[in-house]
Formats: sequence, C-alpha cells, structure tokens
Amino acid sequence: MKSIIYENGRLVYLDQTLLPNKEVYTEPKTKEDYFNAIKNLKVRGAPAIGIFAAYAMALAGGDKAELKAYLDSARPTAVNLSWATARMLSAYNDGKELIAEAISIHNEDKEMCRKISEYGLSLLHDGDGILTHCNAGELATGEYGTGLGPLLLGNERGYNFKVYCDETRPLLQGARLTSYELEKAGLDVTLICDNMASLVMSQGRINAVLVGADRIANNGDTANKIGTGGVAVLAKYYSIPFYVLAPHSTVDINCESGKDIIIEERDGKEISELMFKEPAALKETKCYNPAFDVTDNALITAIITDKGIYRPPFNFKECL
Repeated sequence: MKSIIYENGRLVYLDQTLLPNKEVYTEPKTKEDYFNAIKNLKVRGAPAIGIFAAYAMALAGGDKAELKAYLDSARPTAVNLSWATARMLSAYNDGKELIAEAISIHNEDKEMCRKISEYGLSLLHDGDGILTHCNAGELATGEYGTGLGPLLLGNERGYNFKVYCDETRPLLQGARLTSYELEKAGLDVTLICDNMASLVMSQGRINAVLVGADRIANNGDTANKIGTGGVAVLAKYYSIPFYVLAPHSTVDINCESGKDIIIEERDGKEISELMFKEPAALKETKCYNPAFDVTDNALITAIITDKGIYRPPFNFKECL
C-alpha cells in the first residue's frame, strides 16, 4: 500500500484523513498544498513526512531556504521533516538535481524500513500476541513501515501473529489506519479501546508491544503519539517487551533527553468535535491536546533502527 507515489513527473499522496472509508489520491500544486497536507495529517508518520517534504522541496517554487522554514513549521516535533528539508536544501546549494535527491530519499526509506523490519522480526515468534499504538506501517513510511514492519514482513513469511490494535485517540490512527492496513494485508487484528490495553496485557494476550517514534533523544527518550508512554508503563508493569522502531534519522543526537523535545499542541476541537457528528463536550469546555508524549528510556526494552538493535543504556552519539 503506497501512501506517496511519484511517477512520470507527477506526485500524488493518499489522503489519510479520509481512510478507511475512502481511498483518494491528491496531487499537491502549491507550497500551501504541501504545508497543509503535513499540518492536517493528510500525510503523516515521521518517515512519510520526510519523503513528502523532500518532494515538496523539489517541486514547489520559491526560495528554497524560505520553503524549508515554512515546511518545518508544519510539524515541529517530527525530526524527519527538518532532516529531509535540510538535506534537500544542501543538495540545492550544491547544485544537485532536486527531484533525483527526493527519489533517493524515498528509495533509501524503503531500504531502511526493510532493515528495521528484519531486525524487529528477529525479536518476535510465530503465534505472538502484539499490541500496537497509533500507525507505523506502510501508510507512514515508504514501504513495510517501522512499528508494523515486522508484522507485515512476518506475515509474508508465514508467521501467524495475533495483533491487538489500540484505537489511538483523539484522531484514531490505530482504528482508521493500522487496523485498515493489517486487514488489507490479511493479518489477524482486533481493534481495542486505548484504555483496554491493561486488560489484554493482564490476560496474557500480549507478548510484545511495537510502536514507532517521531523523535528519539540521544539518551533514548522517545516522542511517540500521545498515549504511548502510558502503554510503556503498563508493559513495564506486566514485564512485556516494549520495542520502539524507527529510522536512524529519527534519532536527534543533539537532543540530550526528552526534556528537550518540543511537544506539538494541536487544536482542542480534535478532541471534542473532529470525530463526532455533534460536539462531544460543551463549547466552553477547555481541551488540552498534545500530539505526543515522551516515553522514558527506562521503559524501553530496545530501540530498533536500520542500523541495528540498541538496548539500555542508550547513548546514540557513541553508536550512530
């Protein structure tokens, strides 16, 4: 399932805000189209954002330095976004062909995801029960995915996983996207409410938790979709391995700890109105809507990148 397609000089993306009910591919025309697609989560997932931003730098007009700053402001927590735009700006300053550089970023991500999937699969067993949170599959990357990559690769090789998929409030990426991807791929998937994670863990149904990340600090603290930190606490309590899977470009070695990660705060209407026909709360009720929380490194069993499997204590400056 491809979320970003570049063919014959034309870029289209799968609008993830319309899934699972409609599969609509849209072609961005202006820098505002690219910005809004990222900002409004039509394109989402750290690697996919980086790929999309690379194509934006190549295809959108205007001053490239200004374009980089503009695009970066769409999702400040996603390090892959600024990483990709910085690489593209450097390529521009070096006189390289920008569309070729964007295609290289796209292809490199596909290879990275396969490596992540291979490493991740080595930690799992046929018949395992797996808990996922948010979406970290092919919709969020170039291919296979990060958090879902081992499941999709394992399924191709005959593994039989039982996947429990957190719905992931308030935008329901787990319900709308992860369960959709896994159903399409033919895996055994069960959708659960976020607050059911403790119950299924206590019932012995979960052998491992697989999640993606939008930013990883040098010490291993990770910014994941809101709610992931709570899942990690539960996994620690029930002695269940908690694995973070992400490209090495997600590691920000200049960010020493999670305390330095800027947490994106989104419109509170996403909580009270977006997924409902009528408001679920009074108009005057205040909403606090951070997009991410930070999972403490002490709760993480291993961080898996395309460079390998890393276990505590984490110090990526010494190993990447």
